[in-house]
Amino acid sequence: MNRGEVVSAIRNARIVSSGVPLPGGDDEPHDIVIAGGRIADIAPAGALRLGGAVLDAAGRWLLPGLWDHHVHTVQWALAAQRVDLGGAATAAEAAAIMGAALVVRGVADDGRRIGTGYRDALWPDRPDLELLDAATGEVPTYLINADVHSVWLNSAALRREGFEHARDGVLREQPAFEISRRLNAVNPGVADAFVARAADAAASRGVVGIVDLDMAWNEDVWARRLARGFDALRVEFGTYPDHLERAIAEGLSTGDTVRGQRSDLVRVGPFKVITDGSLGTRTAACSHPYPGEPHNTGVLTVPPDELVELMTVATGAGLRCAVHAIGDVANSRALDAFALTGATGSIEHAQLVAHADLPRFARLGVAASVQPEHALDDRDITEREWAAQTALAYPLRSLAAAGASLRFGSDAPVSPLDPWAAIAGAVYRTRDGREPWHPHEAVSPQTALDASTHGGSGDAAARIEPGATADLVLCGADPRTADESVLRSMSVSATLIAGRLTHLA
Repeated sequence: MNRGEVVSAIRNARIVSSGVPLPGGDDEPHDIVIAGGRIADIAPAGALRLGGAVLDAAGRWLLPGLWDHHVHTVQWALAAQRVDLGGAATAAEAAAIMGAALVVRGVADDGRRIGTGYRDALWPDRPDLELLDAATGEVPTYLINADVHSVWLNSAALRREGFEHARDGVLREQPAFEISRRLNAVNPGVADAFVARAADAAASRGVVGIVDLDMAWNEDVWARRLARGFDALRVEFGTYPDHLERAIAEGLSTGDTVRGQRSDLVRVGPFKVITDGSLGTRTAACSHPYPGEPHNTGVLTVPPDELVELMTVATGAGLRCAVHAIGDVANSRALDAFALTGATGSIEHAQLVAHADLPRFARLGVAASVQPEHALDDRDITEREWAAQTALAYPLRSLAAAGASLRFGSDAPVSPLDPWAAIAGAVYRTRDGREPWHPHEAVSPQTALDASTHGGSGDAAARIEPGATADLVLCGADPRTADESVLRSMSVSATLIAGRLTHLA
């Protein structure tokens, strides 16, 4: 069998699907018949007559296809072409790495140096314009923070972009987002090739779909990619406030397919609003100040009244809402806005949540779209920067116990797009051999698996049952009993979208 082939049946698979009783028992191998892109029948292995293109699972484990609910697609795809700064332990080291780096090649051959992934919150020194200038000279140089909420530029880059006023060379929040938009605006043919390559890599990890939250007008770019043959993933793309009026004027509603294309792979997703900053940039809106800065409690980048107005308009147009809220104050205000507007959708990140707000997620039907690996990326920063906070940090189990639907993602490129890393982080709350961090907030393997499907955890989780869309992944171990290392290195034998192979090992 080959990638792109449509499978008519899967033989001898062990099925992992919560809440679905299976004929012959849950632990026995089963055969699955697929017709018209959907599961037509399930029976104990050998009980059905199978014909056509049959995929032999050889006793491996079959799961519903996995989703990443928060991806910045172009930035994720381009990250591999940029200098990795994740290992830089100081500002001086990051500057030296960039000074020795090659200019960008194959993406925008205009003499820029672009690095990404630095985390400065625990550095003993601070990003500084003179420091970066001394290392990089007159070559325009850009260092993108891992959280994407700040960008450190040298003088040549500041002049080029028209931001000479940044005295330390660091742009935060909206100016930083604008720089990322400019850096992502590469030749469409080049960008699409990198996106296709990244999508194939995601499919090889069992991913069947992503929510694309690129800060752009996304319908046109996805129409172009579909026309060029993109078929590796399902995509739901976001719309930002800058484009809300256009989206309404053109009649876009959540769930619509891309206009002018016969494919149903790409659909209109949520209306995305960023309402506060981030932990690493010390701009997440919190109820208590950051250490050493008694007047800094972060920023609400969208005032509550404006948020209500935006969500009211979007909801009236048929768009569900995805509200970025990291600090506890931002989460409270986002939940208030959902309550006032009757909007449906999700809070993105929910990294610091007040105890009183936990049950409001379920009561309002608001999903918690969270990134479990961020808890491990930020554990040391959290212990320092949020030590005085009384709200709960990265409260996965608390949210699930309160009835919230969890939806897992990576925020790629902030964390690598790998659902098995997210599942392992959520279940074991550790990596790299460290002691588990806040293990009381770990969730069960089944909850983590459900949160990695399109519907998220809870009653809407994807199931393997007759009538369900045949978005499936075949893996080499039972994820319900696998240890952390096995989960992180999970082998994926096949990935299918509506019965069509998008990956075959």
